[in-house]
Amino acid sequence: MKNLVLIGMPGCGKTAVGRVLSRLLDLPLADTDELVEARQGRTIPEIFARDGEAAFREMETEAVRAAAALEGAVIATGGGVVLRPENMAALAETGVIFFRDRAVEDIVGENHTGRPLIGTDRQKVYDLYTKRIDLYRKYAQYTISHTKTAEEAAQRIAALYRKEEGRG
Repeated sequence: MKNLVLIGMPGCGKTAVGRVLSRLLDLPLADTDELVEARQGRTIPEIFARDGEAAFREMETEAVRAAAALEGAVIATGGGVVLRPENMAALAETGVIFFRDRAVEDIVGENHTGRPLIGTDRQKVYDLYTKRIDLYRKYAQYTISHTKTAEEAAQRIAALYRKEEGRG
């Protein structure tokens, strides 16, 4: 059974969608950001502040490898997972990749304090989207757009995943 992998912008709701999918499909949820934090005993903002982004990306790659080794799990990734081709190769090998392409305007309208790369700076969200959109589209097997809630996105993803797995 393939994993169900969620990619997308920071703040697009991958973890929230992942929780709903885990419940809907009765699959375990692995969140790569949570895996990093658990292994390091620190939050991601603390890791960024103390060790920098490059060190975090190494830790993220380790978490991706661990998550990709699972079978039949929902994997919610960090927004920057697409920056390393080796991450995406590992995830694609064992999973079906879904890009939650949530409207940037919706992401900007929310509070992202604690997200090191965007924080409270609206322009950073737009800049990050511009830098990463092509990567998200490149790696996604399915793009889920025009969903306002995590529940709505999860319902659409679950239907596609069931078809992929021959159960829909």
